[in-house]
Amino acid sequence: MNIIKNIFKELNPYDNFNSLNKNIKDDIIAGITVGIIALPLALAFGEISNLGPVAGILGAIISGIIGGLFGGSKFTIAGPTAPTASQVSIFMGLFIISDTGQSDLVSIFSIISLSGLFMIIFSMLNVSKYIHFIPYSVVAGFMCGIGTLIIFSQTNAFFGLDDNYNILSNFEKIDFNALYIAVPCLCVMILWPKIRGKIKFFSSFPTPLLALIIGTLISYMMNLDIYCIGDKMSNAGNNQNFNFYIPDINKFFQFILPAISLAGLIIIDSLLTCVIADNLTSSKHSSNREIFGQGLSNLFAGFSGAVPTATATMFTVSNIKFGGKTILSSIVYGLTLLAILLGAKPLVQAIPLACIASILFKIGLDILDYRILPILRKLPKSDLLIFSLVLFITIYYDIMIAVLIGVLIAVINFIKYIKFSYKHNLKNLENTDINFEINSISNSNIKVIEIDGPLFFGSIESVLSICNKIEQIDLLLIDLRKLTKLDLSGVFAIEDIVKKFNNKKVKVIVIKPNKKNQNILSKVNFERLLDKYYIHFHQLKNLKF
Repeated sequence: MNIIKNIFKELNPYDNFNSLNKNIKDDIIAGITVGIIALPLALAFGEISNLGPVAGILGAIISGIIGGLFGGSKFTIAGPTAPTASQVSIFMGLFIISDTGQSDLVSIFSIISLSGLFMIIFSMLNVSKYIHFIPYSVVAGFMCGIGTLIIFSQTNAFFGLDDNYNILSNFEKIDFNALYIAVPCLCVMILWPKIRGKIKFFSSFPTPLLALIIGTLISYMMNLDIYCIGDKMSNAGNNQNFNFYIPDINKFFQFILPAISLAGLIIIDSLLTCVIADNLTSSKHSSNREIFGQGLSNLFAGFSGAVPTATATMFTVSNIKFGGKTILSSIVYGLTLLAILLGAKPLVQAIPLACIASILFKIGLDILDYRILPILRKLPKSDLLIFSLVLFITIYYDIMIAVLIGVLIAVINFIKYIKFSYKHNLKNLENTDINFEINSISNSNIKVIEIDGPLFFGSIESVLSICNKIEQIDLLLIDLRKLTKLDLSGVFAIEDIVKKFNNKKVKVIVIKPNKKNQNILSKVNFERLLDKYYIHFHQLKNLKF
């Protein structure tokens, strides 16, 4: 009962609601500004996901309102992100209706809803504490892979080619009308952050919004015949603003792995952003509540036909920069996008796809990890291997599989590394600090196995190999005083040693470890093997056999 109370106490969003009246003016300004910034990005991520631009805006609206109300940080803003959009695009290719060859949208949105449900469960199980065990080489490979995927995915739109064309083999089909828009927009994305500080009136004008306006004006003034967002609005059943999808429970077991994969991706993406927000604001987020909030958001996203969302780094940093300090900024951000969707849809439809592509090009470049790229040649071999594998698998196979494999290799490498943290030794009695007399047994016939460090599944081989070196003796001492960590594999290893030497008519004395490890031994009834030979170190004197 206490566990349940603690869970609901941590997930309780009371602090969020209590903060609503403390920074109203700045929160409203920040929310509106971030909403405008988010518009082209939400459209772009909807495009990346292949669910359609409207689905991207819907995801931002839902996550802004629900994620803000129930999330674990007052400073963060959620929305569609590059990783979530990329993952959905993969699902779109995996779940196809055989009769039509079209993506099975019901299955896609069922997976999104199920991922939200899993996240709610994970928040109650406190899985967030394990996020800190992901090595940086995995995170770097993952981010570089996502950035590369975004750049590759927008190449055709940038050059005005259909999705089924290969730019390398169809170079002569490049549409220069698209380049008339894409190149200036990309220049704006690169140059505007460097020069806007010199223009007071426009110093805070969002770069993506400026690129979007310029690209759309060029298209309108030159009357260019190019693909626009309106041409894509019909994709993925998004002719209307709002749709409702009922999850297909008949395929529940088929959806479990993709849903867990998506949930894990969202958790990683969200909590990494929360850490950034904490550093910028000297605050502390609630990881479990953040996962819970994003879980609710994605549960509703699946029902509503929206792109799955996560706590977004770009939106969060912008929110903090513009003065957002409570969840009101996140709510206003969602309402701003809702107003745009309901009242400005014709304007949205007129935005050229080449303009969106240039914005995403820059986003893809920004996502690349420039901390690790300049030092790749100097990385330790293990880190370079992990980074390279995660990068390759992210690009060519699956994002979450890449992360899991990277973590697995890191764990294996850690086990190899931890070998140096233990020194299990075979010693003669006179070379130890054990001082006692045993009648009728020569010291030369006594051996001591000294367990120094952890005894777990990764180190038991060392102890067992020591035992194989022991030949004819009368007494074996297993000294556990320096034992630091013990797991079940270690317990059974000690048991095997005791049994092995008892079968050889060799007496075995186990010198007790510290109290914590004693308790572990007691719980598994280790004493049953040892009887009177399982003794305290201070009892070691004048033993008779």
